[in-house]
Amino acid sequence: MSTIQTPSITIIGGGLAGCEAAWQAASRGVRVTLHEMKPVKYSPAHSLPGLAELVCSNSLRGAALENAVGLLKEELRRLGSLFMEAADATRVPAGGALAVDRGLFSAYITDKIAAHPLIDLVRGEVAELPPTGTVIIATGPLTSDLLAQQLGVLTGAQLYFYDAIAPIVMADSLDLTKIFRASRYGKGDGDDYLNCPMDEAEYRAFVAALLAAEKVPSKDFEKVVHFEGCMPIEELAARGVDTLRFGPMKPVGLTDPRTGREPHAVVQLRLENREGTMYNLVGFQTKLTYPEQKRIFPMIPGLEQAEFVRLGSMHRNTFINAPRLLEPTQQLKQQPRLFFAGQITGVEGYVESAASGFLAGVNAARGELGLDLTAPPANTALGALVRHITNADAKHFQPMNVNYGLFPELAGRAKKQERRQKLAERALEELELWMKQV
Repeated sequence: MSTIQTPSITIIGGGLAGCEAAWQAASRGVRVTLHEMKPVKYSPAHSLPGLAELVCSNSLRGAALENAVGLLKEELRRLGSLFMEAADATRVPAGGALAVDRGLFSAYITDKIAAHPLIDLVRGEVAELPPTGTVIIATGPLTSDLLAQQLGVLTGAQLYFYDAIAPIVMADSLDLTKIFRASRYGKGDGDDYLNCPMDEAEYRAFVAALLAAEKVPSKDFEKVVHFEGCMPIEELAARGVDTLRFGPMKPVGLTDPRTGREPHAVVQLRLENREGTMYNLVGFQTKLTYPEQKRIFPMIPGLEQAEFVRLGSMHRNTFINAPRLLEPTQQLKQQPRLFFAGQITGVEGYVESAASGFLAGVNAARGELGLDLTAPPANTALGALVRHITNADAKHFQPMNVNYGLFPELAGRAKKQERRQKLAERALEELELWMKQV
């Protein structure tokens, strides 16, 4: 008498990639055991017990197709992504960006995962990889030390960079007589952001304070490598007195209604939750010590009496050398039963992590079901991203956000906006064909 074994996979990590992978595999009839170490153990950056916690920001970046990340979002929507379902259900106003209420977003995904009949959620740290079976490793950029050591042996020398978390302030502690509401160039509803304007003297004093401030020291055995997309403000300030004015504090597209002029510099605050009780400082990732943050950030007009519900911090992000180690299907070349997903593969950003989890979940399920594994077309946003992380220069590999520079070129010449529109149209056409496979 023979028995039929139900196809099953193990997923380690209940972040964006792990949850998306679990959802996609279970949706295809494959049983999933999803391991998440919280709330038994927390990483240095996490604080919520729920799944899919957003740490660095509540923004999922640009929503329009003119941005490659906006195209990636649309691709995930069409592919039936749980991540995008949750994001659309819990969004908060953010101009031209898609931002979410962190708490509601995490709760939405946690409830969905917990209720799925084919997903078994197991809380507790995984110290070693299962010796057999299909496994998706989605432990994120803050992989616990025990498992990181084993992955180091499995994959060779690990790479890492430093990521920074921006502060969050209470809305009712802000001085709104010094702050004006506006979105850059009037995007969205036109008033989704709070703007703290600085004149030249205030700006220069602020930059000087940043440069003189005490920073959290790095550990002796770690070489500090910052990802350009999440550079600490004090590191930017050290590049030149006007660097911040052309970066996170740029005043372009904003007019102070009190003066009728563009400020010398602006600190933008973005809504953190639907209730409107909290705002985060846009682009203000930092490795300043807590006392220095409390001393310096109140120099920002309107934040003199601000109550900080979360201060900025730094943490090490771990990622593997994907071009050397991974197939485009996200399988480990030397052990095809193992898949990697999310930021540990070298994709950077919330949307990119979920997209990576989508592909790993689909392929792990297809493998269990005896189907051919698949990679998305290179002309799609998902395909361009996967193509980059598996074909980049392995010697100089660094994390990457999705961007139109990763896409295969179009025939002929076109202006920037027209080119991006055509790239998006081509991507969605090819996505429709690929969807019939997956």
